[in-house]
Amino acid sequence: MARTTMELAFISAERVKFDNVDLVKLYLGDEPDGEKDVGISLLSMQVSEDVRDEVWNACKGLDVLETARVTVEIERGSKNAGKFIVLHVESAKPAQAAKPAPQATQQQPKLTGAQPDAAKA
Repeated sequence: MARTTMELAFISAERVKFDNVDLVKLYLGDEPDGEKDVGISLLSMQVSEDVRDEVWNACKGLDVLETARVTVEIERGSKNAGKFIVLHVESAKPAQAAKPAPQATQQQPKLTGAQPDAAKA
């Protein structure tokens, strides 16, 4: 099986839990091909059962249409089509470095016009 990492627009994550079933599915968007898709090309991908909770929690921090970096394993699906199984999801935004707090500096008031001499006052 092959692995690859893609950057796609996050649309939604869906979790289905009942009886002994626990599934997570991601919906992602890619650029349209202009022939079969106009606007956005929708992709749905199953999440590997080993990382369901990790991926689910990562998706909670993503905004709709935010670019997400998705690592997938490609399995052979029906009719030899590739089937993407999600292994990892993270925001593609660069991490924000801690910004130093601006230092408050007091400015001396500007003197204008004739001011009394401090020694005479």
